[in-house]
Amino acid sequence: MAARLQLPELTGADYDELRERFRLPSPTSFNLFTACLGRHDPSAPALVVEQPDGLDELYSFGDISGMVARFANALRGLGLQAGDRVAVLLPQSLEVAVTHMAAYRAGMVAVPLSYLFGPDALGYRLADSSARALVTDRDGFDKVSDLWAELPDLGNIITSLPIASSDSRLRSFRELLSTSSVTFETVPTAAEDPAMLIYTSGTTGRAKGALHAHRVILGNLPGFCLSHNFFPQPGEVFWSPADWAWAGGLFDALLPAWYCGRPIVAGPIGHFDPEWAYRLMAKHRVSNTFLFPTALKMMRQSGVRPPSDLRLRSVSTGGEALGEEILAWGRDDLSVTINEFYGQTEANYFVGNCAGRWPVKAGSMGRPYPGFDVQVQSSDGSPVATGAVGEVVLRRQSATVFLGYWGQPTATEGKFRGEWLLTGDQARFDSDGYLWFEGRADDIISSAGYRIGPTDIEDCLLKHPAVALAAAVGVPDATRGEAIKAYLVLREGIPPSADLEADLRRHVKVRLAAYQYPRHIEFVDELPMTTSGKIRRNELRQMAREQPG
Repeated sequence: MAARLQLPELTGADYDELRERFRLPSPTSFNLFTACLGRHDPSAPALVVEQPDGLDELYSFGDISGMVARFANALRGLGLQAGDRVAVLLPQSLEVAVTHMAAYRAGMVAVPLSYLFGPDALGYRLADSSARALVTDRDGFDKVSDLWAELPDLGNIITSLPIASSDSRLRSFRELLSTSSVTFETVPTAAEDPAMLIYTSGTTGRAKGALHAHRVILGNLPGFCLSHNFFPQPGEVFWSPADWAWAGGLFDALLPAWYCGRPIVAGPIGHFDPEWAYRLMAKHRVSNTFLFPTALKMMRQSGVRPPSDLRLRSVSTGGEALGEEILAWGRDDLSVTINEFYGQTEANYFVGNCAGRWPVKAGSMGRPYPGFDVQVQSSDGSPVATGAVGEVVLRRQSATVFLGYWGQPTATEGKFRGEWLLTGDQARFDSDGYLWFEGRADDIISSAGYRIGPTDIEDCLLKHPAVALAAAVGVPDATRGEAIKAYLVLREGIPPSADLEADLRRHVKVRLAAYQYPRHIEFVDELPMTTSGKIRRNELRQMAREQPG
């Protein structure tokens, strides 16, 4: 029999009643493996792995639990102990899920790494985390093999398929499973014990490792369940293209879906393809999905109509603010109201929407989810007035808040002000308690005395029929301090021209305000994105500074 789902009690006729009634569980002992795998019906479906040949693989909770026990034993057999770091460098796959769960079960710390990272980024993260083992494939091994000699802590590399080598430290994932015992006693862990070290976004440079405790899933559940309109419902299937190396793939898809006892589809892809996504969701009868804003914009831009057998009940999104156009498209084409939510690697899923319980305001981040104390504060730590812009902060005791930055106590201290976690994001509350994103602290444009967030400008530009993607940044201006510059990707078949530039400026002037129109426009083939789908405005600002004139 399945263990009773220990889901948060989400009851109430409206938003205020939900917040008043909600109490988040706060156990002393807690383990992510037990919560997400170990207590479900062993025969229930847990994972569908999409295969290129169409012969998809289906695994039950019992199948995966058995593999997790074997792999946990294998890691111990290689000399790893509780607290050691186990890195995983793979696209969505069975091996990613098993590695994470085995690490949690053995009291070790999983270190997810993006498959898009190059050797420099991988070498830094593996060295910084002192990872004792790495699970990857042939391509991943090729990226790190030349670095191995410089990584003295990395005693073993485990590949999804065997690689011919005389190096005894190179192991086969499948062979380790086949030679290990299926009996393993889960290591007792406290809710506050480290479980995952997830590095902040960036493909190069000195990223910081955010260390999360086992209880992080409890902090993510209220927002996850509400952003999917009271997930789970009977028979539901989850899928997301978000990489399982990021908070978006782990906290917004894999871990909460399994906590709720529902199957998830693994569909490894390179670049997001709207037509493929529609086919996958229809084929597997996906009912709930997390789609990052760039994916939603690409689906809208493609013009591909959803298949008639699409069965979506909910769509959530986060990472960039949605505008009215995308929200309307979701209602018209997907037949759902897209629920936007907000969070970051250090503290996820604490603000958002739930169209099944309160109205969604186009462009808003939503309201603080039940169980979270959120404020907008000035630089001195005092709450700002309704409608005023300040920094979004979250009370430190929230279960979703990270333990700290790995090996960087000074950076950890700088992330907090007293009992408040500082997000670095600028926003404002309206009179109904909805948050409106204005931009990162360094994204705010200061022009002629106006403080301007890029979100409204980008949303307005996306409403123009010629524009597929848009990003707005501030560039130096001798008169205004900063001027607004827009980088635009045009729809297929539309050429750039001086007339189009003039029309785009008029479009923003008329729809927003004269001080918000872009004085500079540059047409580009693509926008720089993080691997989690966010626009890299810092790169665009740097690009603008380096251009002549």
